[in-house]
Amino acid sequence: MAASSLSKVQRWRRPAAAVGFFRRGFLHEGPDTVEELLERHLVGKEKKADDDEEDEIAARRRLTSTRKEALALYRDILRATRFFPWPDARGVPWREVLRENARREFEEARYERDPGIITRLLIGGRDAVQSALDKLVEKHRKMADEGKDGETSRR
Repeated sequence: MAASSLSKVQRWRRPAAAVGFFRRGFLHEGPDTVEELLERHLVGKEKKADDDEEDEIAARRRLTSTRKEALALYRDILRATRFFPWPDARGVPWREVLRENARREFEEARYERDPGIITRLLIGGRDAVQSALDKLVEKHRKMADEGKDGETSRR
């Protein structure tokens, strides 16, 4: 029984394979209309319009990615300022001073379109946040070491 069912499958497979061969053939490799044929083989002003659209899409992607980076940097600044609760000479908490300065810097650079300048601003901002946090951690370590030294000398 298995042999007879196998032969039926093979018998039906051959015509299906032949039909598949003709479908894959030369019939549908070319354009369907004359307009498609002309668009494929003639270089015209429409190609430049497509290139302009592609350039605009690429510029939007870059702009979107720099916006995401800028927002991420701003959020990092807001998170980092939580570690600065003490007041400055005027009595205003450093947290508020730093947030105000960051907001002002971001507002000044809001309409900047030059990708080189935007990149430099983002890198400079990241470096500034990282160095401020590193200095804060170092200061806390020194204070903790002094606190430990004071406790051991009291005993």
